[in-house]
Amino acid sequence: MTQLNIDDLTRAEHPLDVVERLASLRDWIFDRAETDEMSVAVAGRWAEYHVAFTWIEDVEALHVASAFDLKVPERRRNEVLRLVSLVNEQLWVGHFDLWNSEHVVMFRHALLLTGGAEPTHGQCETMLKTAVEACERYFQAFQFVIWAGKSAREALDAVLFETEGEA
Repeated sequence: MTQLNIDDLTRAEHPLDVVERLASLRDWIFDRAETDEMSVAVAGRWAEYHVAFTWIEDVEALHVASAFDLKVPERRRNEVLRLVSLVNEQLWVGHFDLWNSEHVVMFRHALLLTGGAEPTHGQCETMLKTAVEACERYFQAFQFVIWAGKSAREALDAVLFETEGEA
């Protein structure tokens, strides 16, 4: 097998430049205070999501994370972890975590760009869309567990219930 020396590869532009250009084109509210970090504000149905894009040079990955504005109290931590596990079984792309230092639930995903690969607008837009859609789909389940004291299974069943027709 041929060994690839990724140190010799250079990129035409910083991967977050693509995300920033896309955000400008779509009139998204964004902030890029750091070279390797950028946040985008997206209004959802249940909450406003602050989606963070981070370029991780070591592994050549564009990471996306979106945290819920819900603090997980210690007494509900185990049930939230059960819900995280149940929700992750439903996902094909990305996953939810409980960020222990901040006590918040977070959706995370990464796009590997090893060997100098360049991200496309479509890939970056899909990353943002995937993060927001996952947060929108499961936000209420986390609320049910944290605020209403529901079990993980009850909460997940409630948000996966689909109605048909109109009343």
